[in-house]
Amino acid sequence: MKKFPLIIAIVLILTLVLAGTALAITDGELDEGRHPHVGLMIALNEDDVPLWRCSGTLLSPTVFLTAGHCVDELDGAAKAEIWFGDGPINLGSWIPGFPPPPCTGETGYPCQGDVSGTIHMYPGYATGPWWMNDVGVVVLDEPYDLAEYGVLPTLDQFDALKTKRGQHKTTFTAVGYGLQKSFPDAAAWKDVAVRIRMVSHPRLIQINTPGFTGDFSLLLSNNTNTGGTCFGDSGGPNFYKETNVVAGITSFGLNPTCAGTGGVFRMDRQNVLDFVNSFLQ
Repeated sequence: MKKFPLIIAIVLILTLVLAGTALAITDGELDEGRHPHVGLMIALNEDDVPLWRCSGTLLSPTVFLTAGHCVDELDGAAKAEIWFGDGPINLGSWIPGFPPPPCTGETGYPCQGDVSGTIHMYPGYATGPWWMNDVGVVVLDEPYDLAEYGVLPTLDQFDALKTKRGQHKTTFTAVGYGLQKSFPDAAAWKDVAVRIRMVSHPRLIQINTPGFTGDFSLLLSNNTNTGGTCFGDSGGPNFYKETNVVAGITSFGLNPTCAGTGGVFRMDRQNVLDFVNSFLQ
C-alpha cells in the first residue's frame, strides 16, 4: 500500500469520534502484544513537518525495516518518529492544519515517538520502478531493546513456493497500523484509521509470475476470509506463516478500497538482503 498522508489521517481520526471503530487490519484481529517489534512510523521533512504514516519491523535494537516509499527522500522525507505498543497510539497536542505545522515543541503523535531515527532509502528506488525497489531502513538514534526481533529470510527462500503443492494454502501474518476500513473517495469520511496494531492472515496468490509479480514481489489475498492490508500498513511485515521471518513488506494495493489482493515486496533477494544487512553489521 502507498503511504498514508498525515493530514488525511488526522481528519479521519477526528471523524472516528462519531463513527466508532471496526475490528480489522482489514478484516483481521487485534495484535494484543504478539508482535512488539512492529511499530508505527511517521516520516517528517527537514522542517519537522509530519508527512505520512507507515508501519515497519525492528530487526535489531537500532534497525527498523520499512518500505522504500515510506522513507522517500525524493518526496521530502528526512527523518522518522516511531511508536511501539498495541495502541491506540495517543494523539499529542498537535492540531491538523493546511498545510500541517512543524512539530517544534510538540509531543505525542504524530510529532514525538518512542524513538527517532535517520532514514535510508534503497539506492535503486530512485532510479528504477519503485515497486521493484521498495525497501528502506530507519537507523534509530538510541537502541530500543526487546526480547525478540524480526528476522530476515535466507537467500531465495520462497522460490520453492512456486512449485509447492497446495501453494494457495500458504499463509502469511500481516501486521500493521494502517486503515481498518477504506471507502471510495465520495464516502472517504467513513474510512476507519485508528492508530492500532492489528493482524491478518492473507494467503499466497502469485509468486514468480512473469510480468506482474516477477521475482521481486508476492501477491497475497485481501478479503473478508483472510483479511489483508490497507493504507498505512505500508512497510509493515508479512511474516512467513506464524514465524518472525519477514517474507516481505507491504508495498502496494490494486484496489482503492483495499480489497482483492495486496502486493508484498520480497525480502529474500540478494540485493535486498545485502542492503539491509549492511545496517545490521
